[in-house]
Amino acid sequence: MDKKYKWYKIADSLEEILFSENGLAEWDINGKKICLSFFKEQMCATSLKCPHAGGNLSRGYIDETGNIVCPLHRYKFSLRTGRNITGEGYYLKTYPVEKRANGYFLGIEEKGIFNWLK
Repeated sequence: MDKKYKWYKIADSLEEILFSENGLAEWDINGKKICLSFFKEQMCATSLKCPHAGGNLSRGYIDETGNIVCPLHRYKFSLRTGRNITGEGYYLKTYPVEKRANGYFLGIEEKGIFNWLK
C-alpha cells in the first residue's frame, strides 16, 4: 500500500535554513519538531529526538559516512532509512524531502482511520 503524504514547504532556498557547522538544523513544521540535515548536497529530515533517550539530534553531528550521531550516547542512525547502525535496535523516524522548482518540501504521512480504504 502506498503511503500518502501531506507536503509542507520548508524554505524557498537552502540559504533560509540556518544549518549549524555540524550540518544540522532544528525546524518546526506544522507544530512538529524536525531535525533537518544537509550532507553531500542532499537534505534529509528525521525526528528531532533520539528514540533511545530523547537527545536533541540537531546538537549531534553527521559522521563521515552520512549517519546522524546522537549527542548523548553516540548512537548512530542512517539519515535516509532511520536504521540504527550501532546495533542497539532503535529506529529513527525519517521524512521525505523534495527539492522542487519553488523550494524545499517535507512530507508528513497522512494517518487516519479511513486511509486503509484508499
